[in-house]
This record gives sequence, structure tokens and C-alpha cells, in this order.
Amino acid sequence: MTKLAAKRLKCYILVTIAAVIYSAAIGLFLDPNDIAPGGVTGIAILVNRFTAISTGTVNMLLNIPIVLLGLWKFGWRFICSTLYALALITVFINMLSPYGAVTDDLLIAAVIGGVLVAIALAMVFKAGATTGGADIIVKVLRLKWPHIKTNIFFLAFDSFVIFASWLTFGDITVAFYAGVSVVVSSIVMDYVLYGPDEAKLIYIISSNPDHIKQKIMEQLDITATIIPAIGAYSNTNKEMLMIVTKKQTAPKLEEIVKEEDTGAFMIVSSASEIFGEGYKDITGDRI
Repeated sequence: MTKLAAKRLKCYILVTIAAVIYSAAIGLFLDPNDIAPGGVTGIAILVNRFTAISTGTVNMLLNIPIVLLGLWKFGWRFICSTLYALALITVFINMLSPYGAVTDDLLIAAVIGGVLVAIALAMVFKAGATTGGADIIVKVLRLKWPHIKTNIFFLAFDSFVIFASWLTFGDITVAFYAGVSVVVSSIVMDYVLYGPDEAKLIYIISSNPDHIKQKIMEQLDITATIIPAIGAYSNTNKEMLMIVTKKQTAPKLEEIVKEEDTGAFMIVSSASEIFGEGYKDITGDRI
């Protein structure tokens, strides 16, 4: 098996496990307790209450136009793994839903459901896929309004779903616990994806900086700052790349450098706090 084939197999195994976890969160904790956890899945739970169509199937149907939009904007490579994840989620939610709620306690259901959703989504994102829905919508909106932060779009979308759940069920309590689930999911997913509030500051001096820079931007969706430098021994002009990245991404970045230039000089240090796009808001209050 080639390295690429092994990588893809690992990706799809990860997505499969994540789909089971995500479906358990929806089918056994959130959906049977009328908790709509934001996103398109939350809308699917609400639509299910007005139709005879199962939540998993509604979720797939709602995602069809969204996936087509993603295909138009981002191409097949991005969509294939998303379709796979969606298909599994549809099947597993429909399989698990008949078993009913594991618990009738709304707080327990909201917290456990939110934690499981976060873990599943983090696994899917790490595999380079998405579960469709709001993820694709937000990526498309960011193309048009890149100055608006991603979390603002997600917050607006989830707030709409939570408000809709209040109107649908006529019970502010379940809407409140839907909000609890969304908050828990957001906190846990951020921790699983990025760990504690820490990043890596990496300097790279290479004879092949252009290829490294290109691969970093394409594969990791991060950018770099180019700093002109002069080698003291060779007295030749060089380009030094300065990169700040989440610590979970640093090993992947190091692999890219190894693949492109085994003779590269790389300095890796820890950055305790980073302010700016993708990190902390520099205008926000410090906690």
C-alpha cells in the first residue's frame, strides 16, 4: 500500500468512527429530548417534528443543495469525504433513533450530546473532511465577507436554530438546553482541535522556500511572513519564513519541510498567546 493510499484509508476510518459518535450524540441524547444543537442537524430535528421523515434522512435532504454549493465552490476533492460522512451519519442516526433517549435528564443529555458532537466534528476536521451543513455555508460566506470571523457566522446560524426550536416546541427550557449543548460543543471542540491556549512560532530557512510556502498554504490553510535574510558564512541572500500555527498543526508543518528540503534550518519555539485572525481578538477583554 502506498503512503497516499494509507493516508486516505486512515482518513476514512477516522471519518467512520466520527460518524458513529456523532450519530450517537444526535440519536441517543439530543434528538429524543427535543434538543436541537444548532447547525443543519438542528434544523433536521425541527423539520422531523412536522413530517414523517426520519431525522437522519431530513439531514441528508437538507444537505443536498449545500453539498452542490460546496462542489461548485471547492471542487470534488473537498466534497467526496463530506458525502461519505453524510451518508454514514444518515444511516447511523436512523439506526440508533428507534432506541430512544439514553437519559431523560435534559442537562445530562445536552452536555453529553454536546461533548460527543464536538469530539466527532474535531475528528472529521482532522481527517480533512466536514459533515456538510453549516461548515460549507460558512466557508462560502467567508469567501464573500472574509473580514467577518468564522465564529460569528456559526453563532448567528446556531442562534437562529435555537430560537426556531423555542418556537417549534413552545418550551424555552429545551431551547435553553439547546444553547447549553452548543456552548459545550464549541468549548470542547476548540480544546480537542487546538489544545490549551498555546501556539508554535516557527522560523524556516530553506533553499526551496517557495514550494514550502505553497504547500503550507494549500494543505494547512495557514500563511507565512517572508523575512529577507543574509547568510553570514555564504554571504548570500535568503528568504526566512516566519509562521505561527496551532501546536497540533506543527507536526504536519514539519513533515512538509522534511519532504521539500531535508537540509532546511528550522527553529521551533512556543508562543504562549497569539492575537489576530484565527486566534484571540486583540480588541477583546483578557480573561
